[in-house]
Amino acid sequence: MAATRTMARSAPRSVARHHAEWLSLVETSGPFLSMPVLQRVFPQELDAHDPEHAGTLRLAFAEWEESGDDLAIHWEWIRFVLRETLELPDEVILEGQALLPALEARMAEHGETLRPDLAVANPEGFPDEGKARLLVQILPPGQDLEKPLPGPRWKASPATRMTELLHATDVRLGLVTNGERWMLVHAPRGETTGYASWYASLWLEEQITLRAFRSLLSARRFFGVADEDTIEAMYAESAQNQQEVTDQLGYQVRQAVEVLVSAIDRVDQDRGRTLLAGADEKQLYEAALTVMMRLVFLFSAEERGLLLLGDPLYDQHYAVSTLREQLREDADRHGEEVLERRHDAYSRLLATFRAVHGGVEHEAMRLPAYGGTLFDPDRYPFLEGRAPGTSWRDEPAQPLPIHNRDVLHLLEALQVFRVKVPGGGPAEARRLSFRALDIEQIGHVYEGLLDHTALRATETVLGLTGSKDKEPEVPLSTLEELRERGEDALLDFLKKETGRTPAAL
Repeated sequence: MAATRTMARSAPRSVARHHAEWLSLVETSGPFLSMPVLQRVFPQELDAHDPEHAGTLRLAFAEWEESGDDLAIHWEWIRFVLRETLELPDEVILEGQALLPALEARMAEHGETLRPDLAVANPEGFPDEGKARLLVQILPPGQDLEKPLPGPRWKASPATRMTELLHATDVRLGLVTNGERWMLVHAPRGETTGYASWYASLWLEEQITLRAFRSLLSARRFFGVADEDTIEAMYAESAQNQQEVTDQLGYQVRQAVEVLVSAIDRVDQDRGRTLLAGADEKQLYEAALTVMMRLVFLFSAEERGLLLLGDPLYDQHYAVSTLREQLREDADRHGEEVLERRHDAYSRLLATFRAVHGGVEHEAMRLPAYGGTLFDPDRYPFLEGRAPGTSWRDEPAQPLPIHNRDVLHLLEALQVFRVKVPGGGPAEARRLSFRALDIEQIGHVYEGLLDHTALRATETVLGLTGSKDKEPEVPLSTLEELRERGEDALLDFLKKETGRTPAAL
């Protein structure tokens, strides 16, 4: 019986890892499918791999690759994927004259009319017979789905065009492809658009991505499952879970702020309380919060291609998106304790903050000066080890000896999302895409941080992990006094403070 219970508890974690694996291989931007929804709809993992079809797909893909710009073979390849890989029968695929005018969008301001090349619609006898469920746009081989089409006056990418077409036709889903990249666009009216891309070449190397593509977009997912298990319903349910993502991110960022506040206070203590002279706890908290929002800004900008991510010099010495992997690699090789003896990562962050604020004009790297108050080095000079009132352009910085282990934990709090696993157990770790966070979510996190501040403790204090929105901090002396009264008194107090049950405590 004990073995049976252990297996029952471990199964959800295995399924969560399975979904986390293929999610990490799919390129997403904006809202996508949430882990709880995937675990509900696919409790035994994705639909099974079909080796026979994979072999046929490999041959078809090789023929398409060798054909170059032959549009006839290009279209046959697209049709093969739709009919054989996704098993969409001819009666649900509309094209040519069967595409109704209702599936067109007149963009008067640009002098263009948008229309799909194909559409997947409900078959005869199905509820809402003839209603389009998926619009398909086919691009020439080599056309970047996120760069403007050559020729038209309206310089919009295929991804943007599909988004506008979906909004105008009130269809939620679109599929844009150049044969290699297959981008699923989810653009319901009044909501944030989400993009998810699969790559045909990766289907053959990482077959779990092919399983995901077939599981989510096959004919069965549209027409052969319960209403709550269709791809549209999965997206709608996932949108409800986005608030949980925002709340969890807010919690992780608060933890990171605490790490940074403690690190700065430790340096201040080592310097005889001279570093923060003239700065109260409120300013210390605001400075730490500013650092975290700088990082959020940089992650978002780098992932959206707004900075120099991809330039070897920038990636090696300035990028924040690549720093965590470098530190984690060092930690895995030598142990996290070794990171406590190195302090170059924090100096790198300061250099990046300065570069964004003041710009870089050098033959090896050029970056415009963005200015503004968020990255202003003089806003909180003690972050650079400078005295109040000094200028970053005149006074040399003396970067705080914040060790690399603290910086690693700061970055992991922002970049690694801890997904709760049904049934308990350790949370699953997933890399968080800042391209998938919209401005409302980031704003919600920031507003939540403004509800907190820092206070200097006069005695040892324990922070307790409770239920949602309950993170009490209790003096150790209070807990010891309660323990002396007996375990029941201590548990009763902790239950009220944390919201957790006595059994859990």
